[in-house]
Amino acid sequence: ETWRPINRGLVSPYELPDPDAEVGHCVHRIAMHPSRPDVLFMQKHWDVMRSDDAGESWYEVSGNLPSDFGFPIAVHAHEPETVYVVPIKSDQEHFPPEGKLRVYRSRTGGHQWEPLTNGLPQRDCYVNVLREAMAVDALDPCGIYFGTTGGQVYMSADAGDTWQPIVRDLPAVLSVEVQTLP
Repeated sequence: ETWRPINRGLVSPYELPDPDAEVGHCVHRIAMHPSRPDVLFMQKHWDVMRSDDAGESWYEVSGNLPSDFGFPIAVHAHEPETVYVVPIKSDQEHFPPEGKLRVYRSRTGGHQWEPLTNGLPQRDCYVNVLREAMAVDALDPCGIYFGTTGGQVYMSADAGDTWQPIVRDLPAVLSVEVQTLP
């Protein structure tokens, strides 16, 4: 058997003809920490989900996020229970809730979330962060990077506590990748 369904526990706001089908779930991004390959985090169309058994079953960890819709999800390089997301208002309105660009961090594996705003625009910000547009580096402290559809790239050298723009005038940023030198 080369393929098997791993979608038990996932819910959607519409009825699938076959709830155990291997297709039909809008997965935006899945992330894991290399030291714990059985623990997966997923940002899907309407939830942040977690699996502790390599995707056999899933449960929701959207908790206190201002919206459970978003695209990127990333795991801290050294802390496998620390997860980052960027909530977006809805599937029709692809910008941050209240026009405030906030990265949310959970240090509890998704059970509790805190907004990270220091250095990010907190008014009239109508950009999106796409599924491949967030990355972490392996430095200590861990660096976090993300790009927006408005052409900005932001970075944090302190695991998300503070942010600064590193470029502001690109076309829409579709993907961000990070490499560190030995």
